Amino acid sequence: MEAPRFQTVTFLEATATVISTIIGVGVLALPRIAAEAGNSGAPLVTLLGIVLSTVGLVLVTALGMRFPRQSPVEYSERIIGRWPARGVSLLLVAFFATLTGLAAREFAEVVVTSVLPRTPVEVTAIAMLALTAWCCRANLTTFAYAHLFYLPFVLAPGLVIVALSLKNAALLNLLPVVGNHPDAGAIAAGALTVSALFQGSFVVAMVIPGMRRPRRAMAASLVGICVAGGLYLAIVIATVGVFGAAATAEFLWPTLELAKTTLLPGEVLERLDAAFLMVWVTAVFTTLYSTYALTARALRDLFRLGDHSLWVTFLLPYVFLIALVPPDIVRLYQVIEWVGRFGLWITIGYPCLLWLVCLLGGARGDEPHAN
Repeated sequence: MEAPRFQTVTFLEATATVISTIIGVGVLALPRIAAEAGNSGAPLVTLLGIVLSTVGLVLVTALGMRFPRQSPVEYSERIIGRWPARGVSLLLVAFFATLTGLAAREFAEVVVTSVLPRTPVEVTAIAMLALTAWCCRANLTTFAYAHLFYLPFVLAPGLVIVALSLKNAALLNLLPVVGNHPDAGAIAAGALTVSALFQGSFVVAMVIPGMRRPRRAMAASLVGICVAGGLYLAIVIATVGVFGAAATAEFLWPTLELAKTTLLPGEVLERLDAAFLMVWVTAVFTTLYSTYALTARALRDLFRLGDHSLWVTFLLPYVFLIALVPPDIVRLYQVIEWVGRFGLWITIGYPCLLWLVCLLGGARGDEPHAN
């Protein structure tokens, strides 16, 4: 944890970090995941996933505000004891390292399939991971500022595509709202998978100790997830509205297909998919930046080291090997779905447990250092 003199992260930077971390590689496959689970009720599935992830984010933020000078690794030891907390912290590290590797592999698959068919997947994945690792050596102030700087490039493409494509959407494609022959089990499973796409928001726990005003952390988290969740929901509505639920479920990356059918006014560009992919790379980078940095800093706190740079280097081979584990893209998405659902126990279940223990046991942290 940085010393108090490094507590320079502003409200806007914290909000931008949450938004740009959530919006990442999963934005391409999200409409397919929601359509497979809910058919025309895909927006409902997405909304349920957003609500569930918001619950987890609120719990994580509340814990961070209760212990504003400590990281999750540190305050969890204070709440439930040293060794139980360290065991779960190791799971946390393994989960986010795995999440980083799988996201890098998904990024590589999209780039190789859409833009660079002759480039090996391994080359694309290691290039992105190496860039991310190099950037993760920066301090928390630089980390938060980078997210604020890149935020317009993350948000703008999605907003433009949604706004232009909605004119081609058919309302009938979104009816009935609960889907044809709704299956409560499938909808619940789809909501869990959608919620897993928001797990990067856990990064707010790393940002709070560096905020100038930790009391504003809850507002930053809620604004961040509302903006990111609103964009995700709009993309699902636009995609299903344009293609229909059946066709959306058949596309591997429906958002990319939506960009292909979108025209700028005056037909300046016939297709936006190339431009969208260029900016989408930024969204992937900011997500990997957060999950990689969170993993390295958690290891630093776990082993009580003063600097996280050492772990940034040691993590790179492990994360890269994780990226190479799935043999093909079908298995990749199966692994991503399984890992994401398992991670909900860590990103939602564990904070819930910590919060309950705090309420019952009265564990308290230091008062926030600024109002």
